Amino acid sequence: MTREQAQKRIEALAAEIREHDHRYYVLDKPGISDAAYDKLFRELRDLEEAHPDLRPADSPTLRVGGGLREAFRKVRHTAPMRSLDSLMNADEVREFDGRIKKGLGLDEGLFATEVEYRAEPKFDGLSIELVYEDGVFVRGSTRGDGEHGEDVTENLRTIRAVPLRLREDGPAEGRRGVLAVRGEALMPVAEFEALNARLIAADEEPFANARNAAAGAVRQLDAAITASRKLDFYAYDVLHADHAAFATQGALLDALRAWGFHVDGGARACAGVDEVITYHAAIGEKRDALPYEIDGVVVKVEDRATHARLGLRSRSPRYAFAFKFPPREEVTQVLDIVVQVGRTGKLTPVAQLKPVDVSGVTVSRATLHNQDELDRKDVRIGDTVRVRRAGDVIPEVVEVLLEKRPEGAARFVLPERCPVCDAAVEKEGAAHFCTNGLACPAQLERHLTHFTMRSAMDIVGLGEKTVKQLLEAKLVKDLADLYHLTPIDLVGLEGFAEKSIDNLIAAIEGSKSPRLERFLFALGIEHVGETVARLLADHFGALDGLVNATVDDLQEIHGIGPEVAESVHHFFASARNRKVLERLRAAGVRPVAEARPSGPRPLDGEIMVFTGGLESMPRPDAQRLAERNGAKIARGISRKVTLVVAGPGAGSKRADAERLGIRIIDEAEFLRITRSAE
Repeated sequence: MTREQAQKRIEALAAEIREHDHRYYVLDKPGISDAAYDKLFRELRDLEEAHPDLRPADSPTLRVGGGLREAFRKVRHTAPMRSLDSLMNADEVREFDGRIKKGLGLDEGLFATEVEYRAEPKFDGLSIELVYEDGVFVRGSTRGDGEHGEDVTENLRTIRAVPLRLREDGPAEGRRGVLAVRGEALMPVAEFEALNARLIAADEEPFANARNAAAGAVRQLDAAITASRKLDFYAYDVLHADHAAFATQGALLDALRAWGFHVDGGARACAGVDEVITYHAAIGEKRDALPYEIDGVVVKVEDRATHARLGLRSRSPRYAFAFKFPPREEVTQVLDIVVQVGRTGKLTPVAQLKPVDVSGVTVSRATLHNQDELDRKDVRIGDTVRVRRAGDVIPEVVEVLLEKRPEGAARFVLPERCPVCDAAVEKEGAAHFCTNGLACPAQLERHLTHFTMRSAMDIVGLGEKTVKQLLEAKLVKDLADLYHLTPIDLVGLEGFAEKSIDNLIAAIEGSKSPRLERFLFALGIEHVGETVARLLADHFGALDGLVNATVDDLQEIHGIGPEVAESVHHFFASARNRKVLERLRAAGVRPVAEARPSGPRPLDGEIMVFTGGLESMPRPDAQRLAERNGAKIARGISRKVTLVVAGPGAGSKRADAERLGIRIIDEAEFLRITRSAE
């Protein structure tokens, strides 16, 4: 293929893939199978690999997530991103409508001329500005203070609903010069719930709401992590356009949709304030059925020429407002504060509440997280508090109504001894931990439940209820005891007949050869979720090497920081844990490592750094591939580094490597080296 042919094919493939991305992620109407899409994507990637200078700035291959950044730079918005006045009830909305009519000189009273509005769902996400130059996405930033935000361009490229090039279906004027679009980065409810489930399974703090989860994903220093969080983006305004103009808010939304943006289909034209109030009530009734969180309705005057007539205040426009939903909060009383002991021994204070209905859900408990949070909110037994379902999911105490505090209400302090086993409690950072490990019944129960879950050892039939029965019958005192259970042990337990006993014993027996990363995750080591477990398994390949690893050995693994390294080392240094591992081995539990190249590996002895973008895979996957082939991954350039893989956008690290005379290869050469071992 000639260079000219390659360029034409790259342009055609990029256009075709962009079309399929739009159909799949925006229209929700996929036009081809996943396999056919992957084939197109691989062809484009291979052509760009062979001709890197021909890759367009909006190539779909740029969405995979590239380099790790140390910080986000501040950028000035193309136009100020103003906030809106928040109105909480129909009376306030009518007052606002009256001010607009007065500002426009319209009649009021019986023969009043009604103002036409456009009402849209108010997304509860992270406000974003996207800047396009001649139709190509060049910069994205957070709202920040309204004048300046953080440059999160590379992270936003990973969101499939963000067009990298404006579609030609939209007005041509918008594809000339600068166009600045405002919208919201969201985490869909289903993805938020799945993410929190993964965090809870790893005994990590879940996000309070989808908005916080979306903000955390957008502000990741590693764009590959942002890509894994499956964010969505909805556009709803044009902040600046060199050439495009729109007569109405509806025409603006139509243009955004035609340019390829995700635009919510729930926006409605309202002929007057009464229709706005009706729309607000209607969408409020169905908000729980929506795939994303909303916290109200945004209302704008439909005629955009009127916007200029009404003008702006210092922080908000006079032609628009947010009609918020009533907060999902209620007032109740703290009956008690109890302390729960988690799988890792973490003590969590929980407020026992007088049951109260919050948006159709009875709330009787709310987490207080830790002593620092408890002190900050100053929650005491007997207090009257305001509670809400944070993100409509996790109940939390919002504030204490101090004027209703009973006399003698004492500050609550976490105990110095474990409330379950009476062992000593130690403070680590903001958290308090029971020091008794699996000898603590509460830790053991949660540990066993975690050990048997689907993403861990996957022992079917051994759920929370059965674990509790085994503990109450004193049949299990540690993880290894599961593998010494016999059918006779289970006879007489409630709900166990001959068939269910046989099934459980068979399930336990069938779990004896787990993949190493699942086994490590199942052990319930603090800070070791599924991702860290995979890093450890890829690096060590077998349990023996990991058991004897030092903290320094562990910190050499890319993605393992000091806190995780200390936690892993502490777990395997424990005589009690080593004894359990020996008993598991004696019972026939043999974790299976992923097959690694036999004999000499092509990257043995290399100390590597990756810099710039990668096209064939996210950077963490490339680093694990390098480690499986014998390399060690370094965080930065030093004289110890022997090999650098430099992709598009490589900056100071490449320059430092060249200055030190370190060998530099591109992604294609790296793949050739690693594939030679297959």
